[in-house]
Order: sequence, then C-alpha cells, then structure tokens
Amino acid sequence: MMILYVDGDAFPNLLKPILLRAIERLALQTIVIANKKINIGKSSNISYMIVEQGADEADDKIVELLQKGDLVITADIPLANRVIEKQAHAIDHRGLEYTKDNIKECLAIRNLMQEIRDSGEITKGPAPFTQKDAQSFANQLNNFFQKYQK
Repeated sequence: MMILYVDGDAFPNLLKPILLRAIERLALQTIVIANKKINIGKSSNISYMIVEQGADEADDKIVELLQKGDLVITADIPLANRVIEKQAHAIDHRGLEYTKDNIKECLAIRNLMQEIRDSGEITKGPAPFTQKDAQSFANQLNNFFQKYQK
C-alpha cells in the first residue's frame, strides 16, 4: 500500500485543502515530515513528524522511511532525485512529476543556477506561487492517483 510523504518545509498553504481532500477521499496513509510544526488538516490518515533542525534532516528521514512505489510531495530537487533512485514517485508543488526521464535535467539546471548564485550573480528566484500553480498541482495529483492507485 502506497504511503504519501509530505516534505513539510515550505509547503504552500494553497495546497493544504487540495491535499487534505485527496488524502480523505483515498484514505491515504500520509506522513508530514518537517523541522517545525506543520498542519495540513485534521485526519486520522495523517501523522506528523518533527525532525531536528538542519538542512537535510527532513529529507533524510523521508528517504529513510520511503519504500518503492511511495509518493513524496516536495519542491526539493535533490530530495526528488533520491526518491526516484529508490523507485518511488515525487511531485513538486507546481504539479511537475519528477521521473527518471526528467530528474537529472532538473538537477543539472538547479545545480547550474546554484553555481551562478554562488559566484555572486543576482538571480530572480522562483516565481510567486499562484492559484494556477495550485490547480496544476491538483490536476497532477489527480492524474497520478488515477494512474497508480490499485
């Protein structure tokens, strides 16, 4: 049975009701992992786990618990790469499903942008999260569950 893991650090508020409805509709066992208290909503299907403060503490805990076929919701591309390596699934907050076909390119672009920032160049950063992004996430989540659930 698939378990849903939510990388709770920086999880957009607009997505919380969308995700809660999906969790309830599918009775999906969900674990929200973060280094601070995060509340997706009240559900007997959701458990919350707070990890130590630190750059990759939540990521490491997700990877430790993750099994083949599970789903992780994260905007963290290095975490998504680790998820794909464990033959699990990852979807970002804007509705992109990371796959073995696109994760290396996503990681390369992310690393290039990090090198540019580290060299002192000022970059814009990601666009603000919008209702359109939330709708893309909802559509991708729905498509994912139609494809992978039972």
